[in-house]
Amino acid sequence: MHFQKIIFVLILTFLSANLFAQKDTVNVKGIKIKGNVKIEKGGVYDALAPSKAAFYSAIFPGMGQIYNKKYWKAPIVWGALAIPTYYYLQNNNDYNRYRTAYKLRKNGLVDEFTIDGVEIVSLDTLENAQEQLKENRDMSLLSGVILYVLQIVEASVNAHLLQFNTSDDLSLKPAFIPDPIRFDTPKFGLTLTYNF
Repeated sequence: MHFQKIIFVLILTFLSANLFAQKDTVNVKGIKIKGNVKIEKGGVYDALAPSKAAFYSAIFPGMGQIYNKKYWKAPIVWGALAIPTYYYLQNNNDYNRYRTAYKLRKNGLVDEFTIDGVEIVSLDTLENAQEQLKENRDMSLLSGVILYVLQIVEASVNAHLLQFNTSDDLSLKPAFIPDPIRFDTPKFGLTLTYNF
């Protein structure tokens, strides 16, 4: 049974002698280099494109995605940054309301949570609400900063990958190489070589 598996693997290896995927080419200043042969066609590699995309995204979120001609990503970036901004402003307004009410109540004055002399919200609840709203506000700010940095990194990485040659000609060739040291006993190994 074990011998049959080995034979099956060897036959499968020989039958799949060539698998194609990516070409080994580099685009430099309009000259395409494949192996040792220079071909004059090809795109121009712009080393500053990733830094430009990151710079544009840092100035105005989404502009780096537009620079990379990925226009559909810009509204996603704007929406992703609008959500933490909205929650930051909402939590900050509520924090200021509860903070003002707490200060008024501590000084013995009437606040917005006192209706007809009856306190709807206790002093402890006002204090706990302030702490929770401040924590929520800070988390909204942190998530906004993280999303801002991520959109800059995404624009830069995308600009790098746009210049990467993604041809469909990757190749995988198996080869059997006999042992050059021992000629008396036939010994074979399997080497899979794949070129990018």
